[in-house]
Amino acid sequence: MKGVTTLSTQSEPFTRPSPDDTLAKAIFTVNRHAKTAVNPKYLYSLKKNALLKMIKEGKAVKKGLHFSRNPKNSRQQSDVLVLCGEYTFHMPPCKEDFAKLPHLGQLNDHIRNPRCSMSLSKAKGILEAYTGMKEERPKQKKPPGPKKYTKPVFKPLGQSY
Repeated sequence: MKGVTTLSTQSEPFTRPSPDDTLAKAIFTVNRHAKTAVNPKYLYSLKKNALLKMIKEGKAVKKGLHFSRNPKNSRQQSDVLVLCGEYTFHMPPCKEDFAKLPHLGQLNDHIRNPRCSMSLSKAKGILEAYTGMKEERPKQKKPPGPKKYTKPVFKPLGQSY
């Protein structure tokens, strides 16, 4: 064939994604779903704990501080920018971050994380196994089901029960 280049399957071996890349995708998925979740508090704490553990293990790096896009009480606030593989995330800063990290100014709207297709249940499973966290679900009192029929009680006229 003229003008067409073909690649042999032996020239590029199939490489599996690294565990760090899988963790970054799971954090991305959990973060994306947390914005519209019924229980966002658990998802955000799962994200934060996973990022802190990755930073401690050297799998992620704190790059600097950004001004928060939605500050609390209309006051200026900063978030820590964390680089994890090809993905970047924001998390609340601690006191040492203000002294150690450079301030990067405003958030750049042109920088985006790569797209990822992972289900929320799979992402939660990966991060729960990695961090050791477990979601506490409130116990239901009774499983919903059909109500039992009770016969009506008729009382004779003039008597009250």
